[in-house]
Amino acid sequence: MSMPQEGNTMKCSEIIEHLEQLSPPSFAEEWDNVGLLAGRRDKEVQRIYIALDATDEVVDDAVRCGADMLLTHHPLIFRPMKKITDDDFIGRRIVRLLQADISYYAMHTNFDIMGMADAAADDMKLENREVLSVTYEDEISREGIGRTGILPRKMTLMECAEYVKGVFRIPAVRVYGDEDTEITRVAVCPGSGKSVLEDAVKLKAEVLITGDIDHHEALDAMAQGLSIIDAGHYGIEKIFIPYMQDYIRRELPVLQIFAAREKQPYMDI
Repeated sequence: MSMPQEGNTMKCSEIIEHLEQLSPPSFAEEWDNVGLLAGRRDKEVQRIYIALDATDEVVDDAVRCGADMLLTHHPLIFRPMKKITDDDFIGRRIVRLLQADISYYAMHTNFDIMGMADAAADDMKLENREVLSVTYEDEISREGIGRTGILPRKMTLMECAEYVKGVFRIPAVRVYGDEDTEITRVAVCPGSGKSVLEDAVKLKAEVLITGDIDHHEALDAMAQGLSIIDAGHYGIEKIFIPYMQDYIRRELPVLQIFAAREKQPYMDI
C-alpha cells in the first residue's frame, strides 16, 4: 500500500458520502442502526481503521494506530442507550473513541444487501445468481439479503463443505445433511441465516451456506430437502474487511488504512 503524504486528509463527512454511495443507509433494515454512531462529521481523517466489530481490542488498536475514523460492519450501539458512561462495556468503548477523537461509522444490513451478498457469491463463483431474500423491489431492481446460484461444478455435500472452507479460509464448518448428496444450486447468506431458510427452500437450493443455525432449524431444513453448511457468523462476514480495504484504496487513495487482524472469536478444541 502506498502511504499518503503527511497532511493529506478528508473530512469524515466526505468519506461518509462515498460509503453511502456504495451501501445507501436506506437499504438497511428498520430495526438496524447504521451510519455515524459517534464522533464528528467535520473530523479531518487521514487514518481509517476497518474491523468487523468494535471490540475492546479493536478500539484499543485503533487508538494505538492513531486512527481518525473507525469503520465496522456490526454497530456497537444497537439497542437504545439512556446514558454513555464508563459503567458498562459499550459506554467505555464509546468514551474511549471520543477521548481519542475517533469518528465511528457502521455499515450493517445496508452493506449485507449492497455489498456483502454479491461479494460472497463472487468468491464462490456462483453463476445465474438471484437474490435470496428480497427486501427491496421496484421497476428497475430487486435487492436483498443473500444470493442463490449455480456452483462452478457439481459437488457432493462434503466436497461443497471443503470448497466453502477453502474459499472463505475457515478451519471448520458444521454440516447437516447426507454427505453424498449432489449439490449444484446453493444459497449463501453471510452472518445469521435463520430468517432465510424458507426462501432457500422456495428457490430450490440444495444447500444453505450461512451461520448461527441451531439444532431444530437444521432438522426442519433437512426435512424439506435443504442441507446446511454452517460456517459461523464470523466465517463469511469477515470478507467485509478486505472488501472495504479494496474499496477505500480504489476510491479514497489519500487515506491510510489499518485493519483488524483476522481472528475467530472462539476456539475449536
